[in-house]
Amino acid sequence: MIEIRPLKNRQADVSVPGSKSYTHRILIAAALSDGRCTITGALKSEDTLLTFRALKQFGIPIEETDDGFIVNGEGGDLKPSNDPICLENSGTSMRFLTAVAAVGKGRYQLTGSRRMQQRPIQDLLDGLQSIGVPAESLQSNGCPPVVIEGGKISGDHVRLNCQKSSQFLSGLLLVAPYTQKGMTIEVSHGPVSRPYIDMTLGVMETFGVSVTRDEYHRFEVAGEQVYRSGTYKVEPDASQAGYFWAAAAVNGSDVKVRGITRGSTQGDVRLASLFEQMGCRVFYEPDGIRVIGGTLSAIETDMADIPDMVPTLAVVAAFAKGTTVIRNVSHLAEKESNRLTAVAKELSKMGIRTQLTQTGLSVEGGTPHGARIDTYNDHRIAMSFAVAGLRVPNVFIENEQCVEKSFPAFWDVLGKLY
Repeated sequence: MIEIRPLKNRQADVSVPGSKSYTHRILIAAALSDGRCTITGALKSEDTLLTFRALKQFGIPIEETDDGFIVNGEGGDLKPSNDPICLENSGTSMRFLTAVAAVGKGRYQLTGSRRMQQRPIQDLLDGLQSIGVPAESLQSNGCPPVVIEGGKISGDHVRLNCQKSSQFLSGLLLVAPYTQKGMTIEVSHGPVSRPYIDMTLGVMETFGVSVTRDEYHRFEVAGEQVYRSGTYKVEPDASQAGYFWAAAAVNGSDVKVRGITRGSTQGDVRLASLFEQMGCRVFYEPDGIRVIGGTLSAIETDMADIPDMVPTLAVVAAFAKGTTVIRNVSHLAEKESNRLTAVAKELSKMGIRTQLTQTGLSVEGGTPHGARIDTYNDHRIAMSFAVAGLRVPNVFIENEQCVEKSFPAFWDVLGKLY
């Protein structure tokens, strides 16, 4: 457990690590590429290292460097794995690598933590089955562990439900070039988190693979393409930047996060504009985004495309005048924790009234007080509620080490605000 000390108004510049979402995608594209890839600026956290180790189990020669990874792509030639591939509670790793296993050789079992074994993946399994890939949930409950029989995939038309996660679509897109005839993916429901789909397509294009799309409804990928080897840089993580913009918002401080720009394809960069709507001043500078806190007022917003930022916005909303309404984020129930109920419960400990709605959450701003925050072993709950402790005393974050999932140096970087 760690105590967060209130922060006096001040100016600070901080740096955050590479994007977790980009690191996963670039690692996988590099592993499937036609040769040596150097990845710089990559995030090294529990989740990305799970993907790193899993790729080793697929027979990919891969090693860490001081600033990232060197991956020797095998052109889609993946090796069998006799041992189960354990992905703990990394949903991105599980969903992407379930798709990757389909182009491997033989039988792969992918498993994870108790929470992972409650997280849905049946829609992806259905998509794989529709193109002839034997794919099943071992417990027949639509959740991991899963078993995939890898092999040559001719490719075909897939109708995919993306209402619960865009990662089902991203996983299939990443392996589509390695089918024999290509793949056409039609989205039947959703998708949620659309900027993450754009991110996947951007990585594919950077690696030399072309995709034809009709908005977010239909995607066509020609078969027998190969990702191109080379040097690839991971940009800083906009999700992690959000905690420091939030620190400025609740504390009236002036905080700049270096390396994030308005032109980033990461959807979570939009959080800065939401804080601007709430009363902060936001400056999009050539080398970063600066947020200066102000008098906060409630907003109403649809966050379907940036669900990871809901806990952060909810904590800031606790300090705003009025009731903030967050819509279309019911899929947060399927994350590392049920983030909607977790946020509501922990804010109530701080004296803030919340209400769960059919699709999201409302937060009535007030005067929060200190509390012991249960993180539910969820990194985003820990980091979001740490922001509250910068404004009010006696905020204690339990199981603070859970931030290692995505931002191992978070507490050190937070300390630089003082």
